[in-house]
Amino acid sequence: MPVRVPEPPAPQPDALPRRQLLVGQFILEYTLRRSTRRSIGFMIDDEGLRVTAPKRVSLAEIDNAIRAKQHWIISKLDERRERRAARLEKPPVVWEDGAVLPYLGGELKLRLYTATRNRTDYNPDTRELHMGLVQGATETLLKERVRTWMQQQAKVLFAQRLDLYAARLGVQYSAFALSSAGTRWGSCTVQRVIRLNWRLIHFSLPLIDYVVAHELAHILEMNHSAQFWAAVGRIYPAYDEAKALLRKRAQELPVLFN
Repeated sequence: MPVRVPEPPAPQPDALPRRQLLVGQFILEYTLRRSTRRSIGFMIDDEGLRVTAPKRVSLAEIDNAIRAKQHWIISKLDERRERRAARLEKPPVVWEDGAVLPYLGGELKLRLYTATRNRTDYNPDTRELHMGLVQGATETLLKERVRTWMQQQAKVLFAQRLDLYAARLGVQYSAFALSSAGTRWGSCTVQRVIRLNWRLIHFSLPLIDYVVAHELAHILEMNHSAQFWAAVGRIYPAYDEAKALLRKRAQELPVLFN
C-alpha cells in the first residue's frame, strides 16, 4: 500500500515574547525580537506577524510602526490564512508510480521501477520522470531524489534567465543561489546577491521571469517605489498580471515537501 505524505508537524510554542495591539477593529498579536538591525522589520508566516526591532526602539515606537503598516500587514495575514486553508483542503500526494507533479506550469508523471542502483531520467517529450529505485527504497528517499532533481533543473534554468534579463536591464549580479524560503519567492541583497526559491520550478516560465526581473530591479532600487516598478516594467511590462497570477498559482499548488 502506498504511504501517504504525513501532515507537517504542529508548530512549537514560540519562545519570543508575544504582544497584542488594537489596530482599528482588530486585535493584532505579534512576536517581538530585538536585534542589532537599524530599522523595524516585519515578516509574516503561518504563525502570524513577527516584528524585529533595534534594541533602542521603544515599544510605543514599534506599535506606531505597526499602525502605519496596518493595511499591508492585515492584507498579508489574510492572504496567508487563505493560502494555509487552501493547502489543508488539498488531498495529499500519493508517492507512487504514476503520481502527477507540477513542473514548469504543467505536469510531469512519475515513473518508478526497481533497479540495482538509483538513477533518474527525464523524457521531455512524454513529460515523464523515470526513477530507478533499489529494492526497499523508502518514500523519504524518493521525495528527496525528486526534490534534488527539481533543484538541479531550477539552478540551471534560473541562471539562464538571470543572465538574459540582467543584460536587458543593464545590471550585473554578483552571485546567485537557490533558497527554500517559506514565504518569499526571491531576494536581492545590497551586495547584489540574488536568491530564488527553487519551488518556482513548479510554475510557468513567464512567472519565473517575473520574479527574476523583480529581483534584478532591486539592484537599481532597494525598495518598491515607483522607480523600482518602472525598472521592472522596462524588462517585464506585464508585471501586474504576473504578480496576481503567481499568487493564484501558489495557492493551487499541492503540498509536496514538508
